[in-house]
Amino acid sequence: MENTFTAVTDAVGGSLALSALVSALPLLAFFIMLLGFKARAHVSGLVSLIVAILVAVFGFGMPFDLAGMSAFRGGIYGLFPIVWVILMAIWFYQITVLSGRFEDLRRTFDLIGGGDLRIQAILIAFCFGGLLEALAGFGAPVAITATMILALGVKPLKAATTVLIANTAPVAFGAVAIPITTAGEVAYGANEQGAQAAVNVAAVVGHQAPFIAFFVPFILLWILDGVKGIKDAWMHAAVIGLAFSVAQWWAATYFAYQLTDVIACIVSIAAAVVFMRFVKPRGVAGVRERYGITESAESVHLPARRIWMALMPYLIVVIIFGLANLYTPLVNWLKAQSIKFDIPLLAERLVTASGDPVNSAYTWAWLANPGTYLLFSGLIVAVIYSIFNEKGAYKLGLGDVLKEIGAVAYKMRWTAVTIALVLALAFVMNYSGQTVAIGEFVASLGVAYAFLSPVLGWVGTAVTGSDTSANALFSKLQVTAAENLQANGVPGAHPELMLAANTTGGVVGKMISPQSLAIAATSVNMEGKESEIFKAVLPWSFILLFAICVLVFLQSNILGFMVDPYFASNQ
Repeated sequence: MENTFTAVTDAVGGSLALSALVSALPLLAFFIMLLGFKARAHVSGLVSLIVAILVAVFGFGMPFDLAGMSAFRGGIYGLFPIVWVILMAIWFYQITVLSGRFEDLRRTFDLIGGGDLRIQAILIAFCFGGLLEALAGFGAPVAITATMILALGVKPLKAATTVLIANTAPVAFGAVAIPITTAGEVAYGANEQGAQAAVNVAAVVGHQAPFIAFFVPFILLWILDGVKGIKDAWMHAAVIGLAFSVAQWWAATYFAYQLTDVIACIVSIAAAVVFMRFVKPRGVAGVRERYGITESAESVHLPARRIWMALMPYLIVVIIFGLANLYTPLVNWLKAQSIKFDIPLLAERLVTASGDPVNSAYTWAWLANPGTYLLFSGLIVAVIYSIFNEKGAYKLGLGDVLKEIGAVAYKMRWTAVTIALVLALAFVMNYSGQTVAIGEFVASLGVAYAFLSPVLGWVGTAVTGSDTSANALFSKLQVTAAENLQANGVPGAHPELMLAANTTGGVVGKMISPQSLAIAATSVNMEGKESEIFKAVLPWSFILLFAICVLVFLQSNILGFMVDPYFASNQ
């Protein structure tokens, strides 16, 4: 039998610190290529993957063939489901464009937002995008809302920056809160204890993420219209942010945490609609002039039927995703259709320290994934638009709809390559021990750990593009570190708090993930200019991460009363 490989986190010179430093080289390579050499994202991804394989082979002692198969395992996961989801998200949007209905949707948001482009952008990116995140995830919210905001008249770079920052607060509870469910199961097992841990973690996250959510609309105002935007519409941003935050806190703490974002998004949209009836934002004409928009909401007569037909596609998405994620018999049937198979070499030779095989099998969930749900949604929408055609709308044929899939696939070909390379990089780093080496080093910093614990989630999400993956990587590590610190008398190091910190820290790492940058760039027609988007969002990612670190540190000490009731030891 061929030799097996077990990842160790002190492989480089027997030093955890040195191993962690070397493990950071692939990530540094990516961002140096992207920013220093202004290389395209897929070129940067290829260079960073090569660096990761070299570090795995020569630094961590991983056989070259295993490193190559690890990259292959990550690459196929990048293509399916992630690229598939994004392809279907953009295609779904294109159906509304081809049918002529998207212009009605834009005017509908124009009416809701009182003709104020800034409020429209917040409603689309933050509220509507949050609803898509709650149901779909996997980059679909960024892909769909970026194209919508671009159509409003927002410049590509601002549109990309807006949607990436808006897609922060909802991420912790995204895709029916799968990041939090994963945290509980990885830390304590897929059992009753893991399920209860997820409930506790959700409540603690519900006392962290809302603080970020409240300020996101203000940040979006700043990006869209600077100081003037904040002066003109700060009350509206406050109402939307507060409504979202309070609803998110309540649902995560007292209701079904899986539906947290659905409730928060609906409440925030409703609050905006009611508030706009009584208080109009200032400077509407000025911002329309600055963006070169001549048509106003008041000048357009939009019958109720056309508004309904414009909103109908997204109602279908909500219904299909709701059934597929919440109706248990259907959920189980969809999952049962998945095909699972082992990856050659990895299944036989990749083992844990105890000698058990590492779970490296690939599950082809061809039916139970957001991309397929969007495909079904799009076909239903196309049929409805074809039957209920009216003046001013183009009658879609099946050939038009299917042809558009090919057109979108061609458009995002380099995005697909980038995502496959980035996920290949992530799996090489994971299976060789590089990612965990970084995590264990941060976890070894003693009393500073409470402050730095969100950094693990931030790093994990930045590498993989997924808060769920970050929790899968670091949840067990977070709990172990917290228990060790408690045993050594360090106050405030509760496992649930550290798991929540990992989750909340991850939400602000998603905006700088190469996967997210590639999706945003493709959606706003900025392929090859990912470095510009990265430079625009990086400062905000650092600022929000620092805020989360401070909040978690305070909750571990001074503000413990906020989260103490949700620790297992106190129940």
